Amino acid sequence: MARRYYRKLAILAKVEAGYGTDAAPTGATNAMLMTDVTVTAMEGDKVSRDLLLPYFGDQGFVLAGLHAKVEGSIEIAGAGAKGTVPGYGALLRACGLSETVTAGAKVEYRPVSASQESVSLYANLDGVNHVLLGARGTVTASFTPKQIPKFRFSLSGLLGPVADTPLPTASFAAFQKPLVCSKANTTFALHGLQPVMESLSLDLGNQVEPRMLVNAESIEITDRKVSGTTVIEAVALAVKDWFTAAQASRTGALLLTHGVADGGIVELEAAAAQVGQPTYGNTQGILNTSLPLALCPVSGDDEITIRVR
Repeated sequence: MARRYYRKLAILAKVEAGYGTDAAPTGATNAMLMTDVTVTAMEGDKVSRDLLLPYFGDQGFVLAGLHAKVEGSIEIAGAGAKGTVPGYGALLRACGLSETVTAGAKVEYRPVSASQESVSLYANLDGVNHVLLGARGTVTASFTPKQIPKFRFSLSGLLGPVADTPLPTASFAAFQKPLVCSKANTTFALHGLQPVMESLSLDLGNQVEPRMLVNAESIEITDRKVSGTTVIEAVALAVKDWFTAAQASRTGALLLTHGVADGGIVELEAAAAQVGQPTYGNTQGILNTSLPLALCPVSGDDEITIRVR
């Protein structure tokens, strides 16, 4: 009996033309370059039979509402050329983000509140392929100095076939070598200040609901609240009064730019980032301020833009 190995894994993802219709992703064009991957092959409810019998004992259960889940991280990097879709673009689209390509310039991802796209996900764990159809989910982004910034995806899909299938030959040509988050590679501005930043994390905050009904099963995105936290070096009130900003429920612009050369730049931008209650801490004996963030829409479906250029 041949052993199967944990680190031999292929994740493929392709946007579906119709919801739940297998898009048949291939290793040549749809492979995802991921880390920290967890595949939950079956997730759902156990319905107890709860029978009354002349004797004690467990009479078992029936599985209901079954679906599957894939979680994993992708390094945040550009696409290699301006106006080129990054290798992870399909996964951003599966998280309720539209994709707008400006030829030769940029690719932008913005939230949508209706008709979200879905992907077919293949998770091949060393020869056993799990198919997830109609997959949708949510994503977080994290930036910490001296580390590679990453998107963290959590995607749920309807159960498709599970079969013995050889691992595909995967091409990762669409993925670029990442840069670490640093002074040389990254800039950050919040409410008109360019603070010394220790970390930034943003959460798209999609509410993802497996909806398993008679005559219809789907994975739905039913709400979205974009939030985050940044830890920055503390400054004098004369430089920036975060306490007054929080009390006044002020919003302001947020812009993080990672990467320095054309084709290797990713930006996260918000026009109306509200700061919450500041709290103090320290790193290496230096006082810092932690700010919770709520990214608010201005005119609708515009609370965050992910730009690759």
